[in-house]
Amino acid sequence: MANERKTEIITRNHFSGFLDSIYIEEQRSDNPKIDKLLKTASKKGGGKGYPEFIISYKTNPDLLIVIECKADITKHESKDRDKYADFSVDGALLYASYLSKGFDVLAIAVSGETKQSLKISHFLHLRDEKKATPIFGDMFLSAEDYLNGYLKSPEKFRQDYNSLLDFTKQLNDKLHTYKILESQRSLLISSILIALENPAFKRSYASHKKPENLAASLIQTVSDELENANITGKKLENLNTQFSFIKTDTSLSKKENVLKEIIDEIDENINAFIKTHKYFDVLGQLYIEFLRYANSDKGLGIVLTPPHITEFFADLAQVNKNSIAYDNCTGTGGFLISAMKKMISDAKGDEEKIKEIKAMQLIGTEYQSHIFALAVSNMYIHQDGKTNIINGSCFDEEVIEEVKAKKPTVGFLNPPYKSNKKTDTDELEFILNNLECLVDGGTCVAIVPMQSALATSGKVLELKKKLLGKHTLQAVLSMPDELFFNSKVGVVSCVMVFTAHKPHPNHKETYFGYYKDDGFVKRKNKGRIDAYGKWQEIKEKWLTNFENRKNEAGFSVNQIVTADMEWAAETYMETDYSNLKDENFEDTILNYVTFLHSNKLLDKTQNYGNE
Repeated sequence: MANERKTEIITRNHFSGFLDSIYIEEQRSDNPKIDKLLKTASKKGGGKGYPEFIISYKTNPDLLIVIECKADITKHESKDRDKYADFSVDGALLYASYLSKGFDVLAIAVSGETKQSLKISHFLHLRDEKKATPIFGDMFLSAEDYLNGYLKSPEKFRQDYNSLLDFTKQLNDKLHTYKILESQRSLLISSILIALENPAFKRSYASHKKPENLAASLIQTVSDELENANITGKKLENLNTQFSFIKTDTSLSKKENVLKEIIDEIDENINAFIKTHKYFDVLGQLYIEFLRYANSDKGLGIVLTPPHITEFFADLAQVNKNSIAYDNCTGTGGFLISAMKKMISDAKGDEEKIKEIKAMQLIGTEYQSHIFALAVSNMYIHQDGKTNIINGSCFDEEVIEEVKAKKPTVGFLNPPYKSNKKTDTDELEFILNNLECLVDGGTCVAIVPMQSALATSGKVLELKKKLLGKHTLQAVLSMPDELFFNSKVGVVSCVMVFTAHKPHPNHKETYFGYYKDDGFVKRKNKGRIDAYGKWQEIKEKWLTNFENRKNEAGFSVNQIVTADMEWAAETYMETDYSNLKDENFEDTILNYVTFLHSNKLLDKTQNYGNE
């Protein structure tokens, strides 16, 4: 006869090895909050729930582990997961659904009477979420591995990122109240994050009696930290100038406790996020968020690439631990940070290689001084790479030679988009500049307005000819229409992938992808986010089709093109009629009628039909 006690003994013995970091409770909890949440969680309905084990962490009270055991492995999981009393998965998920009203919950279902026959399933149910998500594998892990896996999971990242966006809005409102300029807000945050890296400042900042003394200490600490990181001379002078407003700003240097409270909040909300989710362009996202609430954002800076796309670029270029990455329009450093993340992952814990990556293999050029300060800050916060950020024009011969000497193998860029067609530098000129700096056979990935790909005459045609005359166009990917929604820019964009210094062969087929749906949706006060967790699966398909050059109706096509042809999937791919539904026609007609009505053309159209 099956004996559930055996299953419980195996489970208890495993987790008893980690009592230095966890508390184990059985059936009930001494925590009144947990006890209250389980009051109506009976597996048979109408009463209290009694899980086999409830595990909490000594250092992370936000996470609970709830475990349900069954002796018989055939009673591991029912088809619809609704037989709560009879199946371990069903019961664990039921308890998690109740406990998730107050905690993040890792639900573990265990079945079997021996270690050899044990069947284990894991599910993560985050606080206030509607459902749980499978996580980990089919084996027990250490308490530390469970905690780290939870903290670094895509689900936890989405939750933390949404919390970060909520905090950013509150912080922005506060900085607006204190009349700190939109263009200076990210600089203030970055200076605080740099200073908090200094243990002495972190310990002592709250003890300053006068706000002007705290402001002076903050600026001096930032300068010292940057100098210790081998940033000297004109570069350091420029950075000190960018941060100097903190000492003269009335609110920050005169009003009691204002700067101290801001530092407290940044340490608790932003610094904690950075320490958990490494190699994410936090400053870039803050910059975007601050500008979303500004009235004059287009005059303040640049259009920043969303972080899921910067990571996609690193995948497209197949970045590895030996890559040397260059961004000639660095912005806040988002592409370089995503490249760093992928390089470090590929280094697999080799500390010497990781040091080399950070010190030697990340190169950037940024023209605008205040954005340059953000890029350097960003690289500093991610522990190096900052000494290879150049403040200047990527078109200067000295800059080109300096970059070439470092032999970059991959190039990334999101160039400034033209506001004045006659005087502004064309986006394709920035691509040519990036390609010039790469080694032979290097890969350049750029995101530019779709009009650059569609142009078949004028200056852009000449630039397209120049590109194909010197380099190979491997792919053009049509991006989602509202990709830059968070930057309040309506440009429709595409991604171009080139191989450097290999003239485009006449009979070469270029891959065109219709990558219009990345799964992101718009949410009030959060902008465009991956609310349903679809991006990871979508990215895998995008990469698979690109790497294998797959032809797929309605999605991708391979086509021989020349400079005077349109470089866009929409021009060449077949329509996938199998996906057409009645709603598609209804939506199109409704959109057309709405357009006519909003532009006061309805009467004219009716009259035309009666003539």
